[in-house]
Amino acid sequence: MILASFFFATMAVCVKVASAWFSSFEQVFYRGVLGMFFMWLLARSQGVSLATRYPGMHAWRNIVGVLSLGAWFYALAELPLATALTLNYMSSVWIAAFLVGGAVFAWNPRGGASPLRQGPLLLTVLCGFAGVVMILRPTIDQQQQFAGLVGLLSGIAAAFAFLQVIALGKLGEPDVRTVFYFGMGSAIAGGAAMAVTGVSPWDWQHAAWLLAVGLLGTLGQLCMTRAYARGATLVAASLQYFGIVFGAIYSLTLFGDRIAPSGWAGMALITASGVAATVLRARAAPNAPAEPH
Repeated sequence: MILASFFFATMAVCVKVASAWFSSFEQVFYRGVLGMFFMWLLARSQGVSLATRYPGMHAWRNIVGVLSLGAWFYALAELPLATALTLNYMSSVWIAAFLVGGAVFAWNPRGGASPLRQGPLLLTVLCGFAGVVMILRPTIDQQQQFAGLVGLLSGIAAAFAFLQVIALGKLGEPDVRTVFYFGMGSAIAGGAAMAVTGVSPWDWQHAAWLLAVGLLGTLGQLCMTRAYARGATLVAASLQYFGIVFGAIYSLTLFGDRIAPSGWAGMALITASGVAATVLRARAAPNAPAEPH
C-alpha cells in the first residue's frame, strides 16, 4: 500500500506537469485509454472475462468516478500538489458523514438505536471538516476559491464512487473488470469533452507525461488491489495516507509550493480524521472494504 501511495502521488506530479500542455479533459481521456489497455492485458493474462451482467451499475460508478477524476486533475493543475491530494483523500471522511447522516434520518424516536451512538464517528467528521477549512483558507487568500471547491468536489465524488465499488464487489465483479470499465468511461467522457473544447497541439516529448500518468495509475491500482487482497484491510486503508506525505515532499521539493502553517495543520487533521473514520467504519462493518480508489 505504501508503494501504491507512492505511485499515485507520482502520477499526480505527472498530471500537474502535463497540465501545462494538455487540458484536464485530455488527461482524463488518455488516462482512460491507457487504463483500458493495461487492464485488458491483465484480464487476458488472468483469464478473466470482461463481459458484465451489471452495465447500469458500472455506468453509475463511471459517472461519479470520472467526475472525481476530472475534478482532481483540475485541482492538481491549479492548487499546490499537497493541497489537491489531501482534498481528494477526504473521501473517507465524506463516507463517514454519509453514515452519520443516514443514522440520523433513519432514527425512530420510539425505538431503534440512537444516533448518539455515532458520536465518535461524528467527531471524526467534524475534525475532517475543520481540516478542510484550514486548508481552504490559504487558497481563498490566493484567489483560488474555485479550484479549492473543485478539489473538495473530487473527494465527495470519490466517496460516491467507492460506495458503488462496494456494491459491485458484493455482486462478485472482479477488480480488473471494474477498473477496465472505469477506464472506458474515462475515455468516453474525456473524448466527448475534447470534441467540444478542442485538442491541444501534439508533441511526443510532452505526450510522454500522459504515458507516465496511465502507467503509474495502473501500477498504483495493482499494488493497492494486492495490498487489500493479501494484507489486513484496516492496515492497508490506514497506510494509504502515506500518499499525502509523498505529495507534501513532492510539493516542496519539485514545485517549491509555499503552504501556510494552517494548511499543513489542516492536512494533518484530515489525515488523522481519515484514519480514525476508517477504524470506526471497520468496527461497525468489519466485512466491508475500507477505502475507495
